[in-house]
Amino acid sequence: MVTIIGAGLGGLTLARVLHVHGIPATVYEAEASPTARTQGGMLDIHEHNGQVALRAAGLMEEFRGLVLEGREATRILSRDGTVLLDQPDDGTGGRPEVQRGELRRTLLDALPAGTVRWGHKVTGVRAIGDGRYEIAFADGSTDVASLLVGADGAWSRVRPVLSGGTPAYTGLSFVETYLFDADVRHPATAKTVGGGSMLAVEPGKGIQAHRETGATLHTYVALSKPREWFAAIDFTDSAAAAARIAREFEGWAPELTALITDCETPPVLRPINALPIGHRWDRVPGVTLLGDAAHLSPPNGEGANLAMLDGAELGEAIAAHPGDPEAALAAYERDLFPRGHDEGTEAWRDFELIFGDSAPDGVLSLFRGE
Repeated sequence: MVTIIGAGLGGLTLARVLHVHGIPATVYEAEASPTARTQGGMLDIHEHNGQVALRAAGLMEEFRGLVLEGREATRILSRDGTVLLDQPDDGTGGRPEVQRGELRRTLLDALPAGTVRWGHKVTGVRAIGDGRYEIAFADGSTDVASLLVGADGAWSRVRPVLSGGTPAYTGLSFVETYLFDADVRHPATAKTVGGGSMLAVEPGKGIQAHRETGATLHTYVALSKPREWFAAIDFTDSAAAAARIAREFEGWAPELTALITDCETPPVLRPINALPIGHRWDRVPGVTLLGDAAHLSPPNGEGANLAMLDGAELGEAIAAHPGDPEAALAAYERDLFPRGHDEGTEAWRDFELIFGDSAPDGVLSLFRGE
């Protein structure tokens, strides 16, 4: 039995690949149910990692049914709304877009009933000898695992068993907003965003939006500010918070700033944290990590894809070493560590190109493949 902490895409991919190979797993998840919260926005699932994982999970046909046509289109704008780059979705790209929540539901539906134990918030993990671990839950209950996987994200409760690594603030935060039925209610902004994703950046700031289902525009406003600056904003007062964020974009095109000022949900602060590039640990019997728990990096479109690939490769390693979990974990980590280092290096490079001093020229070079 494999015990997985976290029912995100990485943990569920691991559980599914194990199921394909006839290996039972239990997934503990803090959320009360699959619908306890929204699951984020659009994901572009890449040929070289996310799609590899879905093939290992036997779910490529189901995945293709989730793809939203046209969403690979990309626009880069200047602050006044001038189009600097307009890449249409011509159907030849290798990064089809899906809704994260629908992909998660597909993975859940492909698992035996009862695999995920909802409402189990982990408060701590401790080694109890012989490669076994006691898992403590918020309700006072415990369980013991002999093969434990931390798929529990940035603030993993499993990671301290392996490593002293902790995420640090990158200096930049996102503020998340939404516009609904935008083609009718916000036509100028909807036209500006276009049919896929839109990005307008200057050094240290930016407005990113993506067209989701139902003409929903999902926006991440980026600002390079210390934590204390955001702490001074009362995010419980939605209108005041949106107005304060919008002031940082004074002089920008109104069809861009409307993504902030006209937001139809309370703005949500998302600080961007990261583990050190090349985060790793010595082999510890009976436990490992995947996804953000292992190699949290600035967002560049790879995080979910990497978590899924981690899950698939770990599942296949366990299947390839029946009765020898230590050989499986060692084989998995031999590939995990260099992959995490390389992808982390690339994520920081992209982060600097998009929001650093060269913006928007840096992001234009990135999207043109220069």
